[in-house]
Amino acid sequence: MSTPFYVSPQQAMADRAEYARKGIARGRSVVVLQYTDGILFVAENPSRALHKVSEIYDRIAFAAVGKYNEFENLRIGGVRYADLRGYTYDRNDVTARGLANVYAQTLGTIFSSAGEKPYEVELIVAEVGDAPEDDQIYRLPHDGSIVDEHGSVAVGGNSDQIGSYLDQRHRDGMTLSEALKLAVESLARDNNGGERELTAEQLEVAVLDRNRPQKRKFKRVLGRQFSRLLEAEGGSSSAGKGAEAEEDGDASAESGPKSGSDSGTDSDE
Repeated sequence: MSTPFYVSPQQAMADRAEYARKGIARGRSVVVLQYTDGILFVAENPSRALHKVSEIYDRIAFAAVGKYNEFENLRIGGVRYADLRGYTYDRNDVTARGLANVYAQTLGTIFSSAGEKPYEVELIVAEVGDAPEDDQIYRLPHDGSIVDEHGSVAVGGNSDQIGSYLDQRHRDGMTLSEALKLAVESLARDNNGGERELTAEQLEVAVLDRNRPQKRKFKRVLGRQFSRLLEAEGGSSSAGKGAEAEEDGDASAESGPKSGSDSGTDSDE
Protein backbone atom coordinates (compact mmCIF):
# COMPACT_ATOMS: atom_id res chain seq x y z
CA MET A 1 0.00 0.00 0.00
CA SER A 2 1.40 3.39 -1.03
CA THR A 3 2.01 6.14 1.49
CA PRO A 4 -0.44 9.07 1.18
CA PHE A 5 1.07 12.24 -0.18
CA TYR A 6 1.69 14.66 2.71
CA VAL A 7 0.85 18.36 2.48
CA SER A 8 1.64 20.58 5.43
CA PRO A 9 -1.28 22.52 6.94
CA GLN A 10 0.42 25.80 6.07
CA GLN A 11 0.75 24.81 2.41
CA ALA A 12 -2.82 23.53 2.26
CA MET A 13 -4.21 26.79 3.61
CA ALA A 14 -2.01 28.83 1.28
CA ASP A 15 -3.29 26.82 -1.70
CA ARG A 16 -6.91 27.35 -0.63
CA ALA A 17 -6.33 31.07 -0.20
CA GLU A 18 -4.70 31.34 -3.64
CA TYR A 19 -7.60 29.42 -5.21
CA ALA A 20 -10.15 31.79 -3.66
CA ARG A 21 -8.21 34.94 -4.57
CA LYS A 22 -7.96 33.93 -8.22
CA GLY A 23 -11.70 33.34 -8.39
CA ILE A 24 -12.45 36.71 -6.80
CA ALA A 25 -10.00 38.55 -9.07
CA ARG A 26 -11.91 37.32 -12.14
CA GLY A 27 -14.98 39.21 -10.97
CA ARG A 28 -15.85 42.76 -11.92
CA SER A 29 -15.13 45.34 -9.27
CA VAL A 30 -17.36 47.03 -6.71
CA VAL A 31 -16.49 50.30 -4.98
CA VAL A 32 -18.08 51.75 -1.85
CA LEU A 33 -17.57 55.39 -0.85
CA GLN A 34 -18.79 57.57 1.98
CA TYR A 35 -20.29 60.92 0.99
CA THR A 36 -21.80 63.66 3.10
CA ASP A 37 -25.35 62.25 3.13
CA GLY A 38 -24.63 58.53 3.25
CA ILE A 39 -22.81 55.66 1.55
CA LEU A 40 -22.55 55.09 -2.20
CA PHE A 41 -22.24 51.69 -3.92
CA VAL A 42 -21.12 51.45 -7.55
CA ALA A 43 -20.60 48.09 -9.25
CA GLU A 44 -19.59 47.13 -12.75
CA ASN A 45 -22.52 44.87 -13.59
CA PRO A 46 -24.26 44.60 -16.99
CA SER A 47 -27.20 42.61 -15.62
CA ARG A 48 -30.41 44.37 -14.59
CA ALA A 49 -31.96 41.28 -12.99
CA LEU A 50 -29.07 39.94 -10.92
CA HIS A 51 -27.52 42.44 -8.55
CA LYS A 52 -24.21 42.82 -6.79
CA VAL A 53 -25.60 45.40 -4.37
CA SER A 54 -28.67 44.67 -2.25
CA GLU A 55 -30.60 45.81 0.78
CA ILE A 56 -30.34 43.72 3.93
CA TYR A 57 -32.27 45.76 6.50
CA ASP A 58 -33.36 49.32 7.35
CA ARG A 59 -29.92 50.94 7.32
CA ILE A 60 -27.78 48.04 6.10
CA ALA A 61 -26.70 47.10 2.57
CA PHE A 62 -24.64 44.27 1.14
CA ALA A 63 -22.23 44.21 -1.81
CA ALA A 64 -20.28 41.26 -3.14
CA VAL A 65 -18.01 39.97 -5.89
CA GLY A 66 -17.18 36.41 -6.88
CA LYS A 67 -19.35 33.35 -7.43
CA TYR A 68 -22.98 34.34 -7.76
CA ASN A 69 -24.50 31.22 -6.20
CA GLU A 70 -22.17 31.40 -3.22
CA PHE A 71 -22.70 35.01 -2.19
CA GLU A 72 -26.40 34.83 -3.02
CA ASN A 73 -26.72 32.13 -0.37
CA LEU A 74 -24.88 34.40 2.05
CA ARG A 75 -27.11 37.35 1.19
CA ILE A 76 -30.29 35.37 1.79
CA GLY A 77 -28.88 34.08 5.07
CA GLY A 78 -28.12 37.67 6.10
CA VAL A 79 -31.67 38.79 5.33
CA ARG A 80 -33.07 35.94 7.41
CA TYR A 81 -30.73 36.74 10.31
CA ALA A 82 -31.70 40.42 10.24
CA ASP A 83 -35.44 39.74 10.00
CA LEU A 84 -35.37 37.21 12.82
CA ARG A 85 -33.26 39.38 15.12
CA GLY A 86 -35.33 42.48 14.44
CA TYR A 87 -38.58 40.59 15.07
CA THR A 88 -37.36 38.81 18.21
CA TYR A 89 -35.69 41.81 19.85
CA ASP A 90 -35.79 45.26 18.30
CA ARG A 91 -35.07 46.73 14.88
CA ASN A 92 -32.22 48.76 16.38
CA ASP A 93 -30.54 45.51 17.46
CA VAL A 94 -29.82 44.65 13.82
CA THR A 95 -26.40 46.15 13.08
CA ALA A 96 -23.76 45.84 10.39
CA ARG A 97 -21.26 44.74 13.04
CA GLY A 98 -23.46 41.84 14.12
CA LEU A 99 -24.12 40.81 10.53
CA ALA A 100 -20.42 40.99 9.67
CA ASN A 101 -19.62 38.71 12.62
CA VAL A 102 -22.15 36.16 11.37
CA TYR A 103 -20.67 36.26 7.86
CA ALA A 104 -17.13 36.00 9.27
CA GLN A 105 -18.00 32.84 11.20
CA THR A 106 -19.61 31.27 8.15
CA LEU A 107 -16.76 32.12 5.77
CA GLY A 108 -14.10 31.11 8.30
CA THR A 109 -15.72 27.72 8.89
CA ILE A 110 -15.97 27.02 5.18
CA PHE A 111 -12.41 28.18 4.50
CA SER A 112 -10.89 25.95 7.18
CA SER A 113 -12.95 22.89 6.28
CA ALA A 114 -11.02 20.26 4.36
CA GLY A 115 -14.24 18.71 3.08
CA GLU A 116 -15.26 21.52 0.75
CA LYS A 117 -13.66 24.22 -1.37
CA PRO A 118 -13.42 27.78 0.00
CA TYR A 119 -16.00 30.31 -1.12
CA GLU A 120 -14.77 32.49 -3.98
CA VAL A 121 -16.41 35.63 -2.61
CA GLU A 122 -15.53 38.93 -1.01
CA LEU A 123 -18.24 40.87 0.80
CA ILE A 124 -18.91 44.40 1.98
CA VAL A 125 -21.47 45.10 4.71
CA ALA A 126 -22.27 48.77 5.32
CA GLU A 127 -24.57 50.62 7.70
CA VAL A 128 -25.43 54.31 7.44
CA GLY A 129 -25.55 56.25 10.71
CA ASP A 130 -27.21 59.48 11.77
CA ALA A 131 -23.95 61.32 11.01
CA PRO A 132 -20.95 60.51 8.77
CA GLU A 133 -18.81 59.54 11.77
CA ASP A 134 -21.42 56.90 12.68
CA ASP A 135 -21.21 55.11 9.32
CA GLN A 136 -19.83 51.57 9.37
CA ILE A 137 -18.21 49.71 6.46
CA TYR A 138 -16.82 46.18 6.86
CA ARG A 139 -14.96 44.18 4.22
CA LEU A 140 -14.95 40.40 4.56
CA PRO A 141 -12.43 38.44 2.46
CA HIS A 142 -12.80 34.76 1.61
CA ASP A 143 -11.14 33.53 4.82
CA GLY A 144 -13.67 35.14 7.17
CA SER A 145 -11.49 37.93 8.51
CA ILE A 146 -13.11 41.34 9.07
CA VAL A 147 -11.56 44.63 7.94
CA ASP A 148 -13.05 47.86 9.24
CA GLU A 149 -12.91 50.33 6.34
CA HIS A 150 -13.27 54.11 6.27
CA GLY A 151 -13.82 56.52 3.41
CA SER A 152 -13.64 54.18 0.44
CA VAL A 153 -13.04 50.53 -0.40
CA ALA A 154 -12.83 48.42 -3.57
CA VAL A 155 -13.19 44.66 -4.02
CA GLY A 156 -12.92 42.30 -6.98
CA GLY A 157 -11.10 42.70 -10.28
CA ASN A 158 -8.11 45.04 -10.03
CA SER A 159 -9.17 46.22 -6.57
CA ASP A 160 -5.62 47.17 -5.52
CA GLN A 161 -5.23 49.68 -8.32
CA ILE A 162 -8.77 51.01 -7.91
CA GLY A 163 -8.36 51.28 -4.15
CA SER A 164 -5.14 53.25 -4.54
CA TYR A 165 -6.84 55.62 -6.97
CA LEU A 166 -9.71 56.17 -4.52
CA ASP A 167 -7.40 56.71 -1.54
CA GLN A 168 -5.61 59.51 -3.37
CA ARG A 169 -8.80 61.33 -4.43
CA HIS A 170 -11.55 60.56 -1.94
CA ARG A 171 -12.15 63.18 0.76
CA ASP A 172 -14.64 63.82 3.52
CA GLY A 173 -17.69 65.92 2.73
CA MET A 174 -18.05 64.92 -0.92
CA THR A 175 -21.47 65.38 -2.50
CA LEU A 176 -23.24 62.44 -4.10
CA SER A 177 -22.40 63.78 -7.56
CA GLU A 178 -18.71 64.09 -6.72
CA ALA A 179 -18.58 60.62 -5.17
CA LEU A 180 -20.37 59.04 -8.12
CA LYS A 181 -18.05 60.67 -10.64
CA LEU A 182 -15.01 59.49 -8.68
CA ALA A 183 -16.38 55.95 -8.44
CA VAL A 184 -17.03 55.77 -12.19
CA GLU A 185 -13.55 57.13 -12.95
CA SER A 186 -11.94 54.54 -10.69
CA LEU A 187 -13.85 51.63 -12.23
CA ALA A 188 -12.98 52.83 -15.74
CA ARG A 189 -9.26 52.35 -15.11
CA ASP A 190 -7.83 49.18 -16.61
CA ASN A 191 -4.92 47.03 -15.44
CA ASN A 192 -2.46 48.93 -17.63
CA GLY A 193 -3.31 52.32 -16.15
CA GLY A 194 -5.43 53.41 -19.11
CA GLU A 195 -9.13 54.22 -19.09
CA ARG A 196 -12.10 52.37 -20.50
CA GLU A 197 -15.48 53.83 -21.40
CA LEU A 198 -18.25 52.64 -19.11
CA THR A 199 -21.88 53.12 -20.11
CA ALA A 200 -24.88 53.27 -17.81
CA GLU A 201 -25.85 49.72 -18.81
CA GLN A 202 -22.58 48.45 -17.33
CA LEU A 203 -23.03 50.09 -13.93
CA GLU A 204 -25.19 49.34 -10.92
CA VAL A 205 -25.57 52.23 -8.47
CA ALA A 206 -27.27 52.38 -5.08
CA VAL A 207 -27.06 54.50 -1.94
CA LEU A 208 -27.80 54.36 1.75
CA ASP A 209 -29.24 57.87 2.18
CA ARG A 210 -29.29 59.03 5.81
CA ASN A 211 -31.67 61.92 4.94
CA ARG A 212 -34.36 59.66 3.53
CA PRO A 213 -37.51 60.08 5.66
CA GLN A 214 -38.36 56.37 5.52
CA LYS A 215 -36.86 53.88 7.94
CA ARG A 216 -35.40 52.04 4.98
CA LYS A 217 -32.47 54.10 3.71
CA PHE A 218 -31.55 51.97 0.70
CA LYS A 219 -32.47 53.05 -2.81
CA ARG A 220 -31.15 52.49 -6.31
CA VAL A 221 -29.99 55.29 -8.58
CA LEU A 222 -31.41 54.74 -12.05
CA GLY A 223 -32.19 56.43 -15.31
CA ARG A 224 -32.26 60.20 -15.57
CA GLN A 225 -31.21 60.63 -11.94
CA PHE A 226 -27.98 58.77 -12.69
CA SER A 227 -27.30 60.94 -15.73
CA ARG A 228 -28.04 64.17 -13.87
CA LEU A 229 -25.66 63.29 -11.04
CA LEU A 230 -22.79 62.75 -13.47
CA GLU A 231 -23.57 65.86 -15.50
CA ALA A 232 -23.79 67.96 -12.33
CA GLU A 233 -20.04 67.51 -11.90
CA GLY A 234 -19.18 67.80 -15.57
CA GLY A 235 -18.87 64.05 -15.89
CA SER A 236 -18.83 62.33 -19.25
CA SER A 237 -22.33 62.01 -20.63
CA SER A 238 -21.36 58.66 -22.15
CA ALA A 239 -22.07 57.02 -18.83
CA GLY A 240 -25.66 58.19 -19.06
CA LYS A 241 -26.41 57.81 -22.79
CA GLY A 242 -27.98 54.40 -22.45
CA ALA A 243 -29.70 55.08 -19.17
CA GLU A 244 -33.18 53.78 -18.67
CA ALA A 245 -35.96 56.32 -18.97
CA GLU A 246 -37.74 55.66 -15.72
CA GLU A 247 -37.04 57.63 -12.54
CA ASP A 248 -35.89 55.99 -9.36
CA GLY A 249 -38.66 55.92 -6.73
CA ASP A 250 -39.45 54.30 -3.46
CA ALA A 251 -40.37 51.14 -5.33
CA SER A 252 -36.70 50.75 -6.26
CA ALA A 253 -35.81 49.99 -2.64
CA GLU A 254 -35.73 46.26 -2.33
CA SER A 255 -37.14 44.18 0.46
CA GLY A 256 -36.29 40.84 1.99
CA PRO A 257 -34.86 37.96 0.01
CA LYS A 258 -35.96 39.52 -3.29
CA SER A 259 -33.16 42.03 -3.14
CA GLY A 260 -31.01 40.56 -5.85
CA SER A 261 -27.46 39.35 -6.30
CA ASP A 262 -24.63 39.30 -8.80
CA SER A 263 -24.64 38.62 -12.52
CA GLY A 264 -23.86 35.09 -13.65
CA THR A 265 -20.51 33.91 -12.38
CA ASP A 266 -19.38 37.56 -12.21
CA SER A 267 -16.54 36.72 -14.60
CA ASP A 268 -14.72 39.03 -16.97
CA GLU A 269 -14.22 36.19 -19.36
